[in-house]
This record gives sequence, structure tokens and C-alpha cells, in this order.
Amino acid sequence: MSTTTLYTTEATSTGDGRNGHVRTLDGVLDADLTVPKEMGGPGGGKTNPEQLFAAGYAACFHNGLRMIAAEQKTPVTGSTVTAEVALLAVEDGRFTLAVALTAHLPGLDQAVADQLVQATHRVCPYSNSTRGNIEVSLKATV
Repeated sequence: MSTTTLYTTEATSTGDGRNGHVRTLDGVLDADLTVPKEMGGPGGGKTNPEQLFAAGYAACFHNGLRMIAAEQKTPVTGSTVTAEVALLAVEDGRFTLAVALTAHLPGLDQAVADQLVQATHRVCPYSNSTRGNIEVSLKATV
């Protein structure tokens, strides 16, 4: 398989990991992190790795969805993609993620929406990178 690098970025974590700080090289993302209350942390007005992953996956999948719809000449207006990311504890003290993607495609036929979501899942970089590693469920709503 031949690959071509289209974009590279970099982020650095400092401080205390989940209670630390992350910053991209260009400074566009510059955020304090905290452990969510649900995991025994202080929570509050700071983000966490799961939220960052959810935001990235949702945006990437949504872009792919709009690209596939345009290629198929299917008008998509008012679409949204929500990525729900769960942090799961598994045996032997290990952890993994699970993702539930919901694409809302108002005005489309359900079968068309389902087909677009499946096609997007085949091309989305996040989907291709997680396939076979974590559970990803897909849902289309109209």
C-alpha cells in the first residue's frame, strides 16, 4: 500500500498527564486538562483526552460524510455528527475506548442516510485507524 503524507501536526502534554496541559506546536490548541468528576477527578472547566478524541473523530467523520454526499450528488443540509467516546476498563488493569457515531441527515431517506454513513466509515481516517482495535457503532438519523 502506497501512502502520501497530506498533513502532519504535533501536540505536547506537560504537567501531570490527565491533570496537565496540552498544546499544539502552533498554539492553536492550548488547553488545561483535568480528570472528569465521573472518574474521581475535580472536573470543571477543563477538557480531557476523551473529549479531544470525540471532537476530532466527529469533525473528521462529518467532513468525510459531506465529501461522500457531494461525490454521490446527494444534497446534505443541516447535517451533524456526534461522537460519543467511552473510556472502558478491561481485564488486567488495561483500558480501551468505544465510540458511538451518530450522523443526523435531515431530509434524506433513511436508506440513503445509512448508505452514506457506511461509505464514510470506509474512508474516514479515524475509522480506518480504529477499525479492529476498538468498538465503533454507527447510526444515521433523518
